[in-house]
Amino acid sequence: MTKDRIILGIDPGTIVMGYGVLKIEGNKPKLEAMGVLQLNKYEDHYLRLRKIFERVLGLIDQYHPDELAIEAPFFGKNVQSMLKLGRAQGVAMAAALERDIPIFEYAPLKIKMSITGNGNAAKEQVAGMLQRFLHIPEESMLPQLDATDGLAAAVCHYFQTNNPVQEKKYTGWKDFIAKNPGKVR
Repeated sequence: MTKDRIILGIDPGTIVMGYGVLKIEGNKPKLEAMGVLQLNKYEDHYLRLRKIFERVLGLIDQYHPDELAIEAPFFGKNVQSMLKLGRAQGVAMAAALERDIPIFEYAPLKIKMSITGNGNAAKEQVAGMLQRFLHIPEESMLPQLDATDGLAAAVCHYFQTNNPVQEKKYTGWKDFIAKNPGKVR
């Protein structure tokens, strides 16, 4: 029996940060919350970083997650935007560290692969799979796909760490026969 836990997933960004809170009861995941932090109203990059830090701390204090799953920055064409993304990720991680929450990083490709089976899936595909998997009503879906990207990080972590009941292991044929007498004629 796995213990109940809460995973906070974050899609870091300096314009929009997405987050999702996944509650695992027994072995069953359910959506606790998801949303976005809009940062485009702040001109100052450092103020944006402060807002990310404060919001992540607020989410941690509100939902008491056991783990943080965060999307790792990927190398794109623009080095400047990657640096900004890394800073956004860093302050979100600092907030988790401030509250002693273990951090797990996942590459965007890994997250998409675990949700859709396709590492190159569109954000819309990821959102649709999450909606079906977690039975999220249409009215609870947000127009900003950053929210489902944050949730996707949490669900990816759930898939990576949630081991179903282990298959029976056998040491040999005698062991197999001893444990399965009804299968032998």
